[in-house]
Amino acid sequence: MPTDYLERILTARVYDVAQETPLEVAPCLSARLQNCLLLKREDMQSVFSFKLRGAYNKMAQLPPEQLAQGVIASSAGNHAQGVALGARYLGTRAIIVMPTTTPAVKVNAVKARGGEVVLHGETYDDAYTHARQLAEEKSLTFVHPFDDPDVIAGQGTIGLEILRQHPQPIHAIFVAIGGGGLISGIAAYVKRLRPEIKIIGVEPVEADAMA
Repeated sequence: MPTDYLERILTARVYDVAQETPLEVAPCLSARLQNCLLLKREDMQSVFSFKLRGAYNKMAQLPPEQLAQGVIASSAGNHAQGVALGARYLGTRAIIVMPTTTPAVKVNAVKARGGEVVLHGETYDDAYTHARQLAEEKSLTFVHPFDDPDVIAGQGTIGLEILRQHPQPIHAIFVAIGGGGLISGIAAYVKRLRPEIKIIGVEPVEADAMA
């Protein structure tokens, strides 16, 4: 198992299910800010977000006997769909624990991708704790949404694609922050190859967990 993040990213198995998304000029934003802004179109993935990359890479790296026992995750959104779709592709069981407050459209999206949904608790923390308990009881592998080297490496393939798609000078890459897995993966790759590029995290004012 590679211990270096650069090697992990280069050997990540995301392209079994994910696609290399385009890096497109945002004409209106570019004109408004008088600069060239490019958008990495992860909304074009089959689950409409980057989360599929990390979730699938984590599962694809598991030993066959461990994968066969199934996986479990806690999520109220995109990570849930990524785990469900990835598990279906790999032919294993996926249990997704979601808060009881999760909108029906998100629950149905997970079920449509093959996930078994367990509704528990009113908050994400409640769902997370219950998922951890079920993982222990049922000998399932917990697929963390961000705090896992293989998940981070999967997300880091976005950084790889950005540098490949835009070899010209880049002043900065702005990355949305939730748990921090996406920015960790992108920074791990980009800063090794192009250390002059700034990596700037962006998060909501009312949800500034990393600030």
